[in-house]
Amino acid sequence: MPEKQGDDPFHDCELDPGAILGIHTFEDVLFTDGTETPVNVFTDETPAHSQATVEEAKEFAASIDTETPQIPLPAFVESQVETPSKPDTAAAFFHFKVTGSLERHRAYHAAYEADAFAVDFEADYASGGLTIIVDRVAVA
Repeated sequence: MPEKQGDDPFHDCELDPGAILGIHTFEDVLFTDGTETPVNVFTDETPAHSQATVEEAKEFAASIDTETPQIPLPAFVESQVETPSKPDTAAAFFHFKVTGSLERHRAYHAAYEADAFAVDFEADYASGGLTIIVDRVAVA
């Protein structure tokens, strides 16, 4: 019997679950100690507002009040200059800045919200890589 649209967590997704099942690693997507920051051309120094450690960035991401785990991502250098802001921002671990496309973002989000899938992630702040693991689970 076909699933009703309301029962299919992927009904609004362009990708089917097969596109995200298993282990997928996204390289150079996390905020790291090597994340690019602006430098003042007159002083050759990074402005104070653009300085942050990985630990500070992780604490900021963890402080966001949401049920979806947040990870620190690098902020665009342009935004740090134009609006004196920190070098990191935070987003859901399946954000399109991480996965590379809105289609993958939607698919990971659907799997994360569905009981039929177990979704986990591992962040490597030394390399900047993020690994997302998706498995099917038996639903009673």
